Formats: sequence, structure tokens, C-alpha cells
Amino acid sequence: MLADLWPLYGLTIVTPRLQLRLPREDELAELAGLAGQGVHRPDERPFLTPWTDGTYTDRAQSVLQGHWHQLASWDVAAWRLGMGVFRADQPIGLVTLRAQDFTVVRQVTTSAWLGLEHQGKGYGTEARAGLLTLAFDHLGATAALTEVFQDNHASQGVSRKLGYERDGISVDARDGEAVVSDRLRLTLQRWRQHKRLAVRVDGMDRCRASFGL
Repeated sequence: MLADLWPLYGLTIVTPRLQLRLPREDELAELAGLAGQGVHRPDERPFLTPWTDGTYTDRAQSVLQGHWHQLASWDVAAWRLGMGVFRADQPIGLVTLRAQDFTVVRQVTTSAWLGLEHQGKGYGTEARAGLLTLAFDHLGATAALTEVFQDNHASQGVSRKLGYERDGISVDARDGEAVVSDRLRLTLQRWRQHKRLAVRVDGMDRCRASFGL
């Protein structure tokens, strides 16, 4: 019934080991708890927005509020698709595909986090490959973008594996200091040249209007 009223709940991306989909409320609570336990080491700061600062409850509530806001503010002109990453029905993280004026510019941006215990196993690369399959092969994107701090070697490695190329830098203020990020771009041409995982996307036909297609 929920997928009938909000078709994005019927959208599922299946990779060899993972399933990506909108989490239901109980699954969202599990994801929030996973984030509350931590998504990076205490000496790391991989995100510009300090949502991982604070307590267990602060982090968990940030995930809840962020997900609810994305659903409530969905618009063809500016959307954010936050999909839970599931391994054998266990939630292990959250990946996001977002775009502004997608029907015109045909570019998307990705971001992600995984629970600490699930990192270093290739799940991040596999989940991003699933998102990119949706973007390029089903939505008709021409480029995928991401921004990564220069010392975030794990995320940099995921992007390199998937064929992203340097696209300049950006400089932002964080806690009164300037921080530099690498801008990375993956074009449709590079995507088609890259060796890809077997990925299946289900439920896209009913979602096309949600993306303005």
C-alpha cells in the first residue's frame, strides 16, 4: 500500500551482496542506531557537516531527521534519495543520490556512510556502483559528482575504483579553518568503459514521474 502511494518505496537496487532501498520505519530506527554507534574513528572528520559530532542520540536523531526531511521535501526540481544498504536483510549503512534541476543538467551527486564494523569489506564500492547504475542506466545521467577531503583515503579509493577523475578542488570553512576537498567526476563515457558489477534495478517504471522523467 505504501509503495502504491509513494512509488519510491518500491524501488530496489540489487547487487551481488547488497540490496539498496528506502528503509521502513523500523529499519530506519536500526540505521539510526548504527550511526549512533559511530561511522568513523574518533580522530577522523570525513564530513563537512558535523552530524557525527555529539552523543549516540545526537547522531541517531540526525539520521532520522535527515531521512524524514528528504522524503517530505521531495521535488522534481531538487531531490535526495536516501537508500538503506542491506546485507542479508541487516542494515549496514545509508547511501544518497541527489540532484538539482536533473531534467536539464543530468548530473547527480553521491554520498554515503557505513557502520564501522561494515567498513573495509568492499560494501561501500558495491553500494555506490548500485547507485551509479540507477543514475546512468535508468535515470539517464551524464555525470556523477562527489567531493572528498584530501585525507579521506577510503572514500578516495572507492572513487578511483569506479573510474572517477579529478575535477578541481573546493575550499570550505569548518570550525574557523579552511578545508580542501577534491572534486571528482565520473562521466557516462567513463562509466561505460569501466568493468561493472551485475546490478538489477526493480520498480523504476513506476518511479519515473518522481524524477520528472
